[in-house]
Amino acid sequence: MQMPGEKQLPLLLQNMNPSLHDGVYVFCSVKEIAAIDYKNILGTFKEKEGITVIVAKETADFHKWEYFTEMAWISLTVQSSLEAVGLTAAFSTALTQNGISCNVVAAYYHDHIFVKKEAANKAMQVLQKMEAYGQHIK
Repeated sequence: MQMPGEKQLPLLLQNMNPSLHDGVYVFCSVKEIAAIDYKNILGTFKEKEGITVIVAKETADFHKWEYFTEMAWISLTVQSSLEAVGLTAAFSTALTQNGISCNVVAAYYHDHIFVKKEAANKAMQVLQKMEAYGQHIK
């Protein structure tokens, strides 16, 4: 069985089609997630120090969870393979060159990029410019 999604970097860049989601998102660390309504959780990752949860700011505020940075969520709507090489490096380098920090979640079908909410529009411009440039890569 072959892993779904595109692996070729030129095609990934040409078809990134970044999409900015509405809302503000935060990363929090909690000790237990059993009591949390799963529909309110965007993502999780278990670490030895705790469980990282990515949630809407409103959810964190409701639970009185501590967070430090308010983020915007951008999805690359191209279906990328988990085996693709270079996509994360390409967009993180472009964002870095523009002074934008990013946190990346590579999910089964798509890549998701979290940037400071103040940098969302600039990040979208950078990603769209990359996509336009990718049209010229063969």
